[in-house]
Amino acid sequence: MSTETSTGAGARGVRDARATAPAARPPRRRGAQRTGLAAGVLLTPFFALFTVAMLIPVGYALWLSLFTQKLSGLGFGGPRDVFDGFGNYADTLADAAFRDGFRVLGGYVLLYIPIMVGGALALALLLDTALARARRLFQLALFLPHAIPGLIAALIWVYLYTPGLSPVVRAMHSGGIGFDFFSSGGALPSVVNIALWEWLGYNVVIFYAALQAVDRSLLEAAAVDGAGNWRTAFSIKLPLIRSSVFLVLLFTVIGSLQLFTEPLLLSNSGSAITSAWTPNMYAYAEAFQLNDYGRAAAASVLIALTAAVLSFAVTRIANRKGASA
Repeated sequence: MSTETSTGAGARGVRDARATAPAARPPRRRGAQRTGLAAGVLLTPFFALFTVAMLIPVGYALWLSLFTQKLSGLGFGGPRDVFDGFGNYADTLADAAFRDGFRVLGGYVLLYIPIMVGGALALALLLDTALARARRLFQLALFLPHAIPGLIAALIWVYLYTPGLSPVVRAMHSGGIGFDFFSSGGALPSVVNIALWEWLGYNVVIFYAALQAVDRSLLEAAAVDGAGNWRTAFSIKLPLIRSSVFLVLLFTVIGSLQLFTEPLLLSNSGSAITSAWTPNMYAYAEAFQLNDYGRAAAASVLIALTAAVLSFAVTRIANRKGASA
């Protein structure tokens, strides 16, 4: 009995000592602090450049779009900036030339994106099944046009589109094919062709890199089960590179909204392309031909909002497809 009593008293003493003992301090997370400090130091140049090259210009464009220039008095004082609120946005949206630019851009997207994404996927799948000796050659041949600046590429194709100078047009006429690349019906396919020549190889490289990351054991298992090349491509390869497909689709949509250089050069060559053929060309004409910087800024902001909405839509669709897969 005494033994049990002493044992109980000892246990209570141990518990009391544990209760009165100060709580142990958690170890300092020096490693996490150092990691956070290193990340902050490395990210500071990026955020500084992003602020200077992106946030400040966008903010200035937003501020500029709220003002318009009006003559004071009899006009002897010159134009002065007057706060106009959303007047520039209303005038831009009411301008038929701006709306027509989006219609042209819609036709461009409907023609360009399926050919671009589908063609890049087809070529990447062919490269993935081709002989190893020919892969590097075809990769280089497809990617080389992307290494040429867009301005130079557009100049090359202007030469190839011009009758009397182009060997392509001469060969087409000798074969009985008459097509005017600068006409109202040929301007859009001409621009799409230039963009395809510039960007097809770049997207092929992205798709081919994604295909190289596919687990080869899955392909071997499909071959053992008797799946052919078509079944393997559509049932195994394409579902596994779905994220890369949506990434290319997102970049292609954003790039389509930035269409400017190619149609601008074609417009200077006597084609049916006007100075406001695309929304970007409309903003450029308002700023540097009509000197209406407020309306040009409003048009630029509207284009940026359109790009943001389309990017959000493509991202949501990609997330839904990824969740259902």
